[in-house]
Amino acid sequence: MPKSPSSAAQQAREALGQRLRTIRKDARITARALAQEAGWHETKCSQLQSGNRPPSEEDIRTWTRICGAETEADDLIAAARNIEGMYVEWRRLQSAGLTRLQQRKAPLFEQTRSFKIYCSNFMPGVLQEPGYIAALFTLITDFHGTKNDVDAAVAARLDRSKVIREGNHTFAILLEEAVLRYRLGDDEVMLAQLVQLLSGMSLPSVSLGIIPESAPRAMWPVETFNVYDDKLVSIELLGAQVTITAPSEVDVYVRAFSALSGMAVKGKAARSLITAAIERLG
Repeated sequence: MPKSPSSAAQQAREALGQRLRTIRKDARITARALAQEAGWHETKCSQLQSGNRPPSEEDIRTWTRICGAETEADDLIAAARNIEGMYVEWRRLQSAGLTRLQQRKAPLFEQTRSFKIYCSNFMPGVLQEPGYIAALFTLITDFHGTKNDVDAAVAARLDRSKVIREGNHTFAILLEEAVLRYRLGDDEVMLAQLVQLLSGMSLPSVSLGIIPESAPRAMWPVETFNVYDDKLVSIELLGAQVTITAPSEVDVYVRAFSALSGMAVKGKAARSLITAAIERLG
């Protein structure tokens, strides 16, 4: 069962806190003695060790110096910086608009060779049609109250998505059947998007599977996520973006993708589901 992605950063903080605790115990120093030496309130040590308080760079250097473990400081600081980037609120990411957010991931898209994409609430980004992107970005902008740069952001996403037709990349894409009917635009937009899916299926780099609503579940629907080269997972929550790089947690999502893939239909059967969704538009 995948851990809640919103707790991934906290779990990493707890692991870092455990490392600090181990260093202190190996040095045979009590939390009270360490706090007194550092000039801290005693509760700060317990907060750092439990992961309830993220350590600053100065905190880590002070801790390792008192414990005689200065050689571990740089590694701990690097771990703390990685945790800081794991869970980032959308209001921070979107403060300058959606365009910059699309551009930030362009290098990752270009460098990745193997994509695993699971969609439970909207169409896969690399196969989104301009009207659909505009409808989605308008909803996001209105909901979060961020800068309205939808037109430029649409162009940036389309530019980022060119990797699906260029270079040496492969895309294993899964989506829940219900996504075919979620209205993120008017009939014209939805029709164009569904036709785009049919077109995308023919690309040599793409393997598209759809999980029928009637399929017996071997894995419950989870949050939409992308896996890049089985090394990094990106999850888009309502309030934040989560990035996972710890191999053990990445493996959870790789295994989840495999289980979800086992329920999906492809080829002619997948085309039939898309065609049925088109027919429902009238």
